[in-house]
Amino acid sequence: MKIVSRFMRAGLLGAAFASAAIGGAKAEDSADPIKIILNNWSSQVVFANVVGQLLEKQGKAVEYVPSDGQLQFMALANNDMDFQIEVWEGSHHESFVKSVAAGALDLGTHDAVTREDWWYPSYMNEMCPGLPDWKALDACAEKLATAETGTKGRFVGPPADWGKHYSERIEALGMNFQEVPVGQAATLWAELQAAYDRKEPIVLFNWTPNFIEAKFEGQFIEFPVFEPECWSDPAWGQNPDKIYDCGAPAKGYLKKAGSKQLVEKWPDAAAFLKKVNLTNPQFASAAALVDVDGLTPEDAATKWIADNEATWKPWTE
Repeated sequence: MKIVSRFMRAGLLGAAFASAAIGGAKAEDSADPIKIILNNWSSQVVFANVVGQLLEKQGKAVEYVPSDGQLQFMALANNDMDFQIEVWEGSHHESFVKSVAAGALDLGTHDAVTREDWWYPSYMNEMCPGLPDWKALDACAEKLATAETGTKGRFVGPPADWGKHYSERIEALGMNFQEVPVGQAATLWAELQAAYDRKEPIVLFNWTPNFIEAKFEGQFIEFPVFEPECWSDPAWGQNPDKIYDCGAPAKGYLKKAGSKQLVEKWPDAAAFLKKVNLTNPQFASAAALVDVDGLTPEDAATKWIADNEATWKPWTE
């Protein structure tokens, strides 16, 4: 399904652009729409709309295309989609590397530093002595058991298309846990809020940058320290027969990716997109506009543009 952009609101955006007019499309840029990928977490959708609205102001045509978290990368390699604003090392590295080898483009790395892993609210430190060590969590598994998981602790996992291997990690480390994935990111926060209000134990997938770190006090579980061999060499780590017996990268990259045709058909737009660079607080605050303030991603993008001219103006010059 392709969602053609209908989000330009001249009245709302006028103030943002009044003091920073952006020139029209250069002659060599195609009139065909640039296909910008939409995923299923808030910061990605907000900033996809931010760059889309800025491109439209430059006279470019834009389409927003929803995509699976892993299949999107081969779509970039095949020129079926054109731009992804958030490539997370912890979730996307394998698929991203394969897509670049097949023709997709690495369009640069944001200043933001990422971490994606199991996370718990800090009040659990008293319930499970020894946290955040993963062995202390495993010893506390029965306190996180539910009717769904029996005697095993429940780990509230991310949507399946985010490319995690948490069930494999549980098996590799011999943990007394069961992953229960959610369908969308919003369910993670609903689960966390419900447990937080009642001070009940919960361990769930979380990531940074994210608005959660400003709203809830908590910590990541500390698993065996990540090394690249953990994902490919069973001999690495404490389980000689399994991969994934480690945590995720604690300081992962956050990149941008594009299709080869992006630089061929829209060189002006490609130059702009290569300059896009965002920080941890900027990603977290963009997510909060949707997940805390309740704005639509389109309105959140419009507001972000109006409030952050000093950030985006250099991208357009």
